[in-house]
Amino acid sequence: MTILTRVQLKAPYLLLIGAETDATYAKTALGLVQWCPEKVVGQLRFEGATVDLGVPDLSVAEAAERGCGSLVIGVAPVGGVVPDSWWSVINEAARAGLDIVSGLHLRLADREDLAEAAKHSHARLVDVRVPPAGLPVGTGKKRSGRRILTVAADCAIGKKYAALALHRALLDLDVDATYRATGQTGIMIAGEGLPIDAVVADFISGAAETLSPPNDPDHFDVVEGQGSIFHPGYSGVALGLMHGSQPDGFVVCHDPRRKVVSGWPHYDIPPLAEVIETHMMMGRRTNPDIRCVGVSVNTKGMPETERSDLLQALAEETGLPCIDPLVDGAGAIARYAVKHLSS
Repeated sequence: MTILTRVQLKAPYLLLIGAETDATYAKTALGLVQWCPEKVVGQLRFEGATVDLGVPDLSVAEAAERGCGSLVIGVAPVGGVVPDSWWSVINEAARAGLDIVSGLHLRLADREDLAEAAKHSHARLVDVRVPPAGLPVGTGKKRSGRRILTVAADCAIGKKYAALALHRALLDLDVDATYRATGQTGIMIAGEGLPIDAVVADFISGAAETLSPPNDPDHFDVVEGQGSIFHPGYSGVALGLMHGSQPDGFVVCHDPRRKVVSGWPHYDIPPLAEVIETHMMMGRRTNPDIRCVGVSVNTKGMPETERSDLLQALAEETGLPCIDPLVDGAGAIARYAVKHLSS
């Protein structure tokens, strides 16, 4: 039985990013703009914000006049804490009848003032990062079907984008494939999934097994990665997800300009070869046949010549398709995966 968190959000969305100055922590808002722009009416920013989603700046009142359905908290800061100064605006949105959507490690209804405002306006308080009850402990038993997991040496480096692009590319090849969301933004985009980093540690691998159940032999599940086995703070969730997913293939998400772990500058990013080798070693615990099927590279802002030279050099170094999914699409990795992973 598949146990998933399912959400149905009321569109269009006003994306709250407050005074955020680091795009790394605005990944929820950026992901929604990238993958479902038709559902976004605007952004709500405070003085001092430098992150710009490229959509209209709107107040709560202006968004409500445009038929906005939900205020989505569009940031994911370390620790998942909403600044105290934000709650007056969030309460204003609830009083205006907008649903309030959060993917953070908090419960909206725990705010009595917000719960009261929502009650009077009949707005919903939607907590996306709530795992379902009844998740099992992982068994490690082999399951039918094919699975690809996106991994990386750091967080917020493109695992969700790579998984979504790969899923789209597989569908373009007429391959039966499902995107399996494991984070709040992915769940908002797909409408279902499992917030894997909110699962009690003992059940992470079991949750991953539940998320990607047995399937037809030629069906591909594309599992969105979380954290990193190299991360000093979030390695546990990444390893549990890998062991439970039992991926036949994995895609490494890579940013050659990132030299240290984001937010942990005292930890260096390991070389790409080490990232691939370590994932192979750890992944063999539950799937002895695991292999790397490609590298997803963030080349944003690079001149075309530099970008092309980098991708070619990485392809020669790894012997794998190396692409930027937002520029090139993920077709090359999809074709490689189908060829090398199909039964």
